[in-house]
Formats: sequence, structure tokens, C-alpha cells
Amino acid sequence: MTTKILILTSEFPPQPGGIGNHAYNLAKGLQGNGFEVKLVCDTRSTNGDAEKLFDKNLSFEVVRIPRQKIIFISYLNRIKTAFSLTSKSEMIICSGKFSLWLGAFLSFFFKRKFIAIIHGSEIQLPITVLRKLTDLSLKRFDKIIAVSNYTKSLVSHLNLNSIEVIPNGFEIKQPESLPSKSNPVPVLITVGNVTQRKGQHNVINALPILLKKYPDLKYHIVGIPTERAKLGQLALHLGVEKAVVFFGKVSEEEKMKLLQQADVFVMLSETTNTGDVEGFGIAILEANAFGVPAIGALGCGIEDAVNEGISGRLINNKDSKQFLKSLEEILNNYEFYSKRARGWSEGFTWEKVMSSYLKVLKEPRNKKILTAKDIKKAQSR
Repeated sequence: MTTKILILTSEFPPQPGGIGNHAYNLAKGLQGNGFEVKLVCDTRSTNGDAEKLFDKNLSFEVVRIPRQKIIFISYLNRIKTAFSLTSKSEMIICSGKFSLWLGAFLSFFFKRKFIAIIHGSEIQLPITVLRKLTDLSLKRFDKIIAVSNYTKSLVSHLNLNSIEVIPNGFEIKQPESLPSKSNPVPVLITVGNVTQRKGQHNVINALPILLKKYPDLKYHIVGIPTERAKLGQLALHLGVEKAVVFFGKVSEEEKMKLLQQADVFVMLSETTNTGDVEGFGIAILEANAFGVPAIGALGCGIEDAVNEGISGRLINNKDSKQFLKSLEEILNNYEFYSKRARGWSEGFTWEKVMSSYLKVLKEPRNKKILTAKDIKKAQSR
């Protein structure tokens, strides 16, 4: 008998977002493994045409909730739809801030297996009452999946017993051979929304030191140009504007070409004042698949995406001298890092990640998550 799974997610393609990309691949993988999947998300475009075109070729059903001018009405519609579909489902998977709250609410009314997926930013919300709401919500789930050990550490204060780490997966066609790196000019690249969290400004701040060693170095910035003007001004102020190239949002084909042209992928992410964090760093693995080593930031989920000293280096995101030293280390031993980066990426394909999810779905349902305090109470009785 086919198991019916309902996925509640705060993001979904064709609109950008790591949570949406994760939900898409998870839904596709589960549908391909014999589950019957339905997914609930928002319609974010003005007329919904982009979503209709995207959903047309999916192997599973997507229920879109149109966004209203009064956002509260949209939330009510999501709750109403989720109630209806939960009654017809056996497992509920929740991903994203509101989805976690909604899943916890539904758990009071339905005896189903509820699974939460946490990415990072939804745990560190800037408003105290919302953080408390998320903490309380997580305790209602039968199982919690963190996308990195860093994300798991963000909920360590809850002493949750039923939590495990399953990394993000990626799906990209690898070239038959490693890219040739005969060009003596180092090309650095960052792929991701141009924002404070992604840390492109940290790379630009380090360029004056890097350019002293590598005068012809280029830094390619690929992604939605949210803060392009701000970074352009920073580069101009530091006198490194000729080394910085903004590509904006590009197609998948163009992204792959740019990755193959790059020497080192750089992601010096940082946590913002609003609690926005880098939960994993899947773009690093995509670059690794092309034999491109990475330099990533310590103190966030990127630590799980970089195999230190093997697929790349982990550094303090503000330390320009450490950045230069790591870049020299990689460029001077490029064949070593390139081959091992490609091998490292092979452990994060969605096919392998899905096997971990399938194990979780086969586990028996818990009535609630046990905390360390619960275990101590039971032992003292």
C-alpha cells in the first residue's frame, strides 16, 4: 500500500531559495521511491504563470496558496488547506518557519508522523517570542532532521533526543574529465544571492591583500544582485573594482560554464543581525563536482560542506591573511585539492541523501520527542 506524504514548505521553485530547492528534490525523490507526495507552498509571482508552467511537468501534486495583500488571509488559507490534506495523509514533513509552526499546530488534532526539517535561519529569529514559538513547535515533532551539525547545535538547548543530521543533497551533471587549470590567472567565484549572509563583501574586503600576491586575480560574483550596488561601491572604495565581475542571475547552463572556468569557490558567509545563517552551503558541493576546491567560513553550516585540507580550507571569514594563505595552499597543490574535491562531492548526491531520508520514514512513530529531562524522570521512577 502506498504511503501518502504531505510536505509543507515555505519556499518552492521556480522562485529561488535553498529551502525550496531542498523541498523540490525531496518531494521528487520520495515520489520516485514509491510514496504518494503532495506539497503545499505559496504562489509568489504576480499572476502565477511561472508556477503553473513549472508545476505542469512535476511527478507529484503541488497545491499553491495565492498570496493576498493582507498576508494574514494567506496564512489562514494555508492552515485550512493543510488541515484538509493532513486528514488524508500518513506523514507530514515541514520545512521553513511558518511550516514548523503549522505542523506543530496540526499535531494537536491529528495522530500522524510529523517530521521537521531545520535549515538554520528559522531557529535564530530576531524576535524572542517567535524563537520561543519555534522551540515549542519542535518539541511536537516525532523526528527532527537538521541539514548540518551546525544547525543541530542551534537547538542543543532543547535537549532533543529524536534529532539527526542529514545533509543537503545536490543534483548536477559532472563532466567526464576534470577542468583544465592552465590559466595562470586565479579566478575566484561565489554563487548565491548577493547578500550579507553569503559574504561576498568579505571576499572583496580581502582583495587588496590577495591582489598584491596575484595582481591579475579575478573575482566572479554570480547570483541575484540584491546588494550589487553596495558591493560595487565597496570595491570602488578599496580600489579593486577591476578585479570584481558581477554576472547577476544566470541559467543553470551558464552557471556550470562559470564554475568550470573558476579555480576556487569562495563562500565567506556570516550570521546577520536578524539571525540569518548559512545552514549548509550546497553551492560548494556543486563547485566541487567540477573539481573546483573551496574556501569556506568557519562558524556556520559550511563546516559540513568542506572537508578541511581535502576538498578545500575553512577560515575565519574576516581574516584576509588566512584567506591568502589558504588560497596559496590550494593553488600550489591544485591537482591534490581538485581531485579530492570531486570525490568529496560524490557523497552528497540526492540519491545518497534520499537513502538516509527513507530510513527515517521507516522508523516507528513516537508520541512525542523525548528530552534529556524526560529520560531522567523515567529513570528515577
